[in-house]
Amino acid sequence: MRLERLTANKIKISLSSDDLFERGLSKEDIWKDSIKWHQLFHDMLEEASEEFDVDFEGSVGVEIFSLQAQGMIMIITVDDASDEEILYDGFIEMQVRLEGCDDLLFIFQAFEDVICLCKSLDIAGIKGGNLYSINNQYFYHLQKKEGEDLEKAAAILAEYGDASIVSPHWLEEYGKLIVKNTAVETILQYFK
Repeated sequence: MRLERLTANKIKISLSSDDLFERGLSKEDIWKDSIKWHQLFHDMLEEASEEFDVDFEGSVGVEIFSLQAQGMIMIITVDDASDEEILYDGFIEMQVRLEGCDDLLFIFQAFEDVICLCKSLDIAGIKGGNLYSINNQYFYHLQKKEGEDLEKAAAILAEYGDASIVSPHWLEEYGKLIVKNTAVETILQYFK
């Protein structure tokens, strides 16, 4: 693991494939909700905090770049805020950034939320997507298409649901596919 300070509030952490392997992780574990991944993330934050004397209180932006053979790079940005603006409650707020992201996966607790989502996506001109169900929860998976604005779609999705920590691959294997490729259109056809 290599740490590098990029700016006063930005740190770059490079992990080789060997570093991940030594800790019993693969690059695919990043997208899963595993205890090993959470422990690795907190260990990296502690090490960076000690080495660069950075306090990770408040809002922290995290960008993760997966490199084919080399491992991964994580860039952590601490938002500049005065001490008065920071609430010292011990929580770290993670902001999702869509750079290099080709799809979105959100979870919904009620089917009514999915119906409202589809109406809003339709108004915004966003069509398609897959709808899954598992354990009385619904998952909407949208893959990037030519000319679509994923940031706009993510903003609409966040109004009705929460970003999912499961991967699309896990969902395809364990979830029940309700509608494939035409979720918005199909839901609106039956629920106006």
